[in-house]
Amino acid sequence: MYIVYNKIAMKKNIDIDDITLKKIKLISAYENMSVKAIMEKAVQVFVKSKEQEKYSSLTDEEKEDIGLLALMQEGDPEDTVPEDEIFKILQE
Repeated sequence: MYIVYNKIAMKKNIDIDDITLKKIKLISAYENMSVKAIMEKAVQVFVKSKEQEKYSSLTDEEKEDIGLLALMQEGDPEDTVPEDEIFKILQE
């Protein structure tokens, strides 16, 4: 199975018991998708579910911290403000 992460293809081998593999093949036939595509979708759904589970268990303060971190990552690191401007704002 190949999982694409940050445009880098990673190959991971996953051991699946025979019964589960047969079920995946059956789903694959019903959905008209490859087994690989079914497995990739299953992994994505599982990861998204775990992210939601973790997010819902966070406190409001932790959620604010994550929001601020996301906003900081969106900012342009090359965008700067002169020191004088900062001190003017602080003195107000």
